[in-house]
Amino acid sequence: MTMGDTFYTLESASEGCYKEKMSKFLAFAVPVSGAAEAKEVVASYQKKYHDARHVCWAYMTGASRTDFQCNDNGEPSGTAGKPILGQINSFNLTNVVIVVVRYFGGIKLGTGGLIVAYREAAREAISAGRIIECHEQREITFTFPYMVMNDVMRAVKDPEIKILSQIFDNSCEMSVTIRADYADALSARLSDISGVSLLS
Repeated sequence: MTMGDTFYTLESASEGCYKEKMSKFLAFAVPVSGAAEAKEVVASYQKKYHDARHVCWAYMTGASRTDFQCNDNGEPSGTAGKPILGQINSFNLTNVVIVVVRYFGGIKLGTGGLIVAYREAAREAISAGRIIECHEQREITFTFPYMVMNDVMRAVKDPEIKILSQIFDNSCEMSVTIRADYADALSARLSDISGVSLLS
């Protein structure tokens, strides 16, 4: 059973290559934390392969898989970005960007040929990588009086909880992250402790 906060992404960057009628399609699949990082990755490949005819790409981010974009970069509409995005969907991935660099070999492939080439190049890059299961995290920040410190520490002592920051003074503050599906239960547990005030 997959929980609502579970998603799949690549463990690390991977590459693939597809050749068709003298054209070479170099594909790069890179895990990212969000759309801004995905766009930075695209920009870096566009700079690195500035001599290529086309640098096409697609990305998907977020556990709900609703933030995505694709770009044909001068190829006929729908022949590059969409097939790349299609492979991200086929493997049920998110938090990933795939860039496919095309070096034109002088022979036109036609729209059907292009769709196959971009799809296969993206598939090669994903297949070369390792897919891992991840969980969306939620951050909870709260304040509490020093005298209930022991109760608070007991509440957050859990392998699923990571303490991000803590300030111990007369009034204490702590930030933690936890799997999104478990966040409400933790908030309720903390709220039961006298003097705890949830900020987020």
